[in-house]
Amino acid sequence: MNRIAIFTSGGDAPGMNAHIRAVVRSCLNRGIEPIGIYEGYQGMIDGDIATLGRKETANIISRGGTILKTARCEDFKTEQGRERAAKNVRDHGIEGIIACGGDGTFHGAHYLYQEHGIPIVGTPGTIDNDLFGTDYTIGYDTAINTAAEAIDRIRDTAESHGRVFVVEVMGRHAGFIAMDVGVACGAKAIAVPETHTDLADLAGRINEHAHRRTIIIVGEGDQLGSATDVSRMLKESYDIDSKVAILGHIQRGGTPTVRDRVLASRLGVSAVNMLLAGKSDCMIGEHAGEITTTPLNETWEKKKPLPTFYVELSSVLV
Repeated sequence: MNRIAIFTSGGDAPGMNAHIRAVVRSCLNRGIEPIGIYEGYQGMIDGDIATLGRKETANIISRGGTILKTARCEDFKTEQGRERAAKNVRDHGIEGIIACGGDGTFHGAHYLYQEHGIPIVGTPGTIDNDLFGTDYTIGYDTAINTAAEAIDRIRDTAESHGRVFVVEVMGRHAGFIAMDVGVACGAKAIAVPETHTDLADLAGRINEHAHRRTIIIVGEGDQLGSATDVSRMLKESYDIDSKVAILGHIQRGGTPTVRDRVLASRLGVSAVNMLLAGKSDCMIGEHAGEITTTPLNETWEKKKPLPTFYVELSSVLV
């Protein structure tokens, strides 16, 4: 291969810039021209494509977000949109693509390969850590550390005022962030989509504290609803007053942790290696410290299980 492109798509994740840098450096070291596709699939359709080099990727390893930007692209969901994208890829002489993102990104990459035969591999860039085939995703470690720091600050106020705080963290339909920060921050209860959340049990745990000063963690996508819903139900059914804190997109931004920078760099180099080895239509991940490949369709067709020890810890350490 003489030209390999990289793009980022879907939600941004801390470590994406470190990943871009690693792909560029790996290509240059092999005599391959690295190409950047801006604005994700939208840029692929619009032809927003340019050569990347050491200058463009200097001093970005510690920056959050993505220098290549990202965007949602409805046009790429159509055959006509994918055909335009494939034409632009070929017109720019691109012979392989690295797609960094989540399951939506991988859906698009899978169709691009199936319909147009363009060699493409995916790398897991999402704070949710919900992709089957890798132990950790780029951005996850930074997100949980950011959330934990925020929750520690909220606890100070909860203790000072004797209040119940219901804190909502991101994760979509996966409870990895909620479980990690809940255990790490000593939450009284953790509500996640993978487990049944009993409102009566939740109220009982809160009432164990005479002054009702405690933290409840709610992962978005929980069966009871959002943190606002849980707070309302606690008041209506058990006369428990609580404050709501929704951490939201603060979890996506900021300087990536060392762990995320190293993971992003390792996956970037490995993605280039896999393309050169003829691999395609697969995700490059890390499992038990080893680089692995997983067919792209399996990353969303198979459910990544939440380790059972989380449930035990959250029950024992209340």
